Amino acid sequence: MPDLNYLTHLKPDRFTLDPGQESMKAVVTIGNGGYDKLDYRDVPIPVLESGELLLKVLAAGVNNTEINTRLGWYSSSVTSGTEQFADSEVDADELADGGWNETTPFPFIQGTDCCGEVAGQADDVESSWIGQRVLVRACMRVNGFDSLENIWMGSDFDGAFAQYVKVPASEVFKVDCDWSDVELATIPCAYGTAENMIHRAEVGAHDRVLVTGASGGVGSAVVQLAKRRGARVTAVVGKSKIDSVARLGIDRIVERDANLISELGGSSVDVIIDNVAGGGFTSLLKLLSRGGRYASSGAIAGPMVNMDMRDFYLKDLRLIGCTAWDEPVFPNLVRYIERAEIVPLVAESYALEDIASAQQEFLKKQHFGNFVLIPP
Repeated sequence: MPDLNYLTHLKPDRFTLDPGQESMKAVVTIGNGGYDKLDYRDVPIPVLESGELLLKVLAAGVNNTEINTRLGWYSSSVTSGTEQFADSEVDADELADGGWNETTPFPFIQGTDCCGEVAGQADDVESSWIGQRVLVRACMRVNGFDSLENIWMGSDFDGAFAQYVKVPASEVFKVDCDWSDVELATIPCAYGTAENMIHRAEVGAHDRVLVTGASGGVGSAVVQLAKRRGARVTAVVGKSKIDSVARLGIDRIVERDANLISELGGSSVDVIIDNVAGGGFTSLLKLLSRGGRYASSGAIAGPMVNMDMRDFYLKDLRLIGCTAWDEPVFPNLVRYIERAEIVPLVAESYALEDIASAQQEFLKKQHFGNFVLIPP
């Protein structure tokens, strides 16, 4: 068993573990590749350092980013969408730059979304956190919010696909609500990404907003968050998801395979929030009105696009790339939850050890809402 002598620098009332527990279950991603790279096993409980909290993971969401990282999709050598790339046979040795175009720190524990209960805290953490239910801000601005440099829990360091995870206390937020642990675990990555794009694009009341992939985790979050700001939202979704998305109070729905220009008309929207990209990107800029804003944080249909630069500069458009979360984003989400201004969308939950099944179902894109893993 791992040595727990590191607990001696913690005060007795600053640490709680399940009786007799000296190690934890975790899913360790051991390299780029298929589901065989997800190794469910016993590992040491994390060692707390200055300024950190230890969380007992209550529930952990499943996102594209974990799958993309495991596959090596973030390598600039990859030109296809996530689903197509997942089905292809690629030499993992060719994807050394597969983590945000940098080397991925294999082996490590993924898991970007975390709803947890504080089980321990370092001596220098002010006030008592023990026993509080919290969410973790997964995107961390390591040099402060004046710099866009950032690191992600579950991509750059060990995350929530485990019984315990350690995080800086500055990135932990108490949430006072009656949501379940599973419901809270749907929020951090999808809603944080969505709110960040909406914040950067300065979406306001009466803006005409087009959301592609509106049935996905991020897309459905964008719909809710744009509507709460008073925007008029048009959603692009597959035919089978129309009824589900309609429940979110969307103003207009367009089927995914429709000709958007014919359906909506040129210069008909003020803001486009697009995490799909791929072949449909070219027509999107034609939909934007003069001075319109296009924001993206993903490219599930493929990262390579064709663009007519004249659409861009002759219409004075703004193209906004979004990865680093801005400072108001996560506190905003906590307030929205506590004021019941958004709702969680849970598709299904799985035991942590069944992560491969969860990711397989996730990639089928037949669900509406988010998948969540529950540790033992």
